[in-house]
Amino acid sequence: MVELNSVSKSFGSVQALKNISISAGNGRAYGLLGRNGAGKTTTLRIIMDIFKPDRGTVLIDGQPAGKSNARIGYLPEERGLYPRRLVGEQMIYIGVLRGLSKETAQKNAKRLLKELEVPEFYQRKLETLSKGNQQKIQLAVALISEPDLLILDEPFSGLDPVNAKILKDIVKMQSALGKTILFSSHQMSQVEEFCEEICIINKGEKVLEGRIDDIKRSYPRNIYYASIGGYVPDELLSAVSNALGSWCKGIRRKGLGFEVALSDPSARGALFDAIRKQGATPEVFTVKEPSLEEIFVEKAGGSDETGDEN
Repeated sequence: MVELNSVSKSFGSVQALKNISISAGNGRAYGLLGRNGAGKTTTLRIIMDIFKPDRGTVLIDGQPAGKSNARIGYLPEERGLYPRRLVGEQMIYIGVLRGLSKETAQKNAKRLLKELEVPEFYQRKLETLSKGNQQKIQLAVALISEPDLLILDEPFSGLDPVNAKILKDIVKMQSALGKTILFSSHQMSQVEEFCEEICIINKGEKVLEGRIDDIKRSYPRNIYYASIGGYVPDELLSAVSNALGSWCKGIRRKGLGFEVALSDPSARGALFDAIRKQGATPEVFTVKEPSLEEIFVEKAGGSDETGDEN
């Protein structure tokens, strides 16, 4: 488990973090979200004890970050491996630096490359690999020491859908093993699929934290989507709107169906009946929850910060 309690950090006159408190439990993927300059990278570096907080505490499995025995694996957004060295050679080197014997590091390297479906890269130079395959090697390096805490910063950068799925499967396996996973990304669809809990940071301050499902359920549930399995004629939209009367705040065609905004969420039964009375049977009838991207824009909207990422 990773806990930040009232953490603040400044660089000169710039306050990068302001009284941040978060808690990421074992066996779950926790998403750290924010725009450029929001404070995500500073937070990750404080957790790894690269930066010291000005105020507040950081605990990993109940111990201060600088004194914890927890093994940490880190996949950085910027690649940090040696392009002209053999993949297997530098994986072993980094494994030994992290406390493994040479034999264990070699065994782990070969196992991880096999799990990532690239065992042939063991004897290849990194520079000969595509951007996506280099990203897979970065993940293997992050996992080489069998870490207790795995930190992933933009892990899907450069990956095609097939390789992205392989990476997801590997990381979900780590989650199933009870590892703590911190995940930072701008790709909201990946975060929504991958993480159970999120924290949104905006200009160094926490603006939202919690389980994604709970956050979505906290929003008004008065917009419904219906699909009747074919084209939606204007006449049907008009008839449904008229049948609902003042309960209908708006109705519009959406994709292969239509959305209705109700003045009262309890009118969903009347909406369903109004559709049926027009001789249509909804194949899909569901409340429309906000996407994580919509929530992110609401909580962290506005212009990007200029300068370096903090």
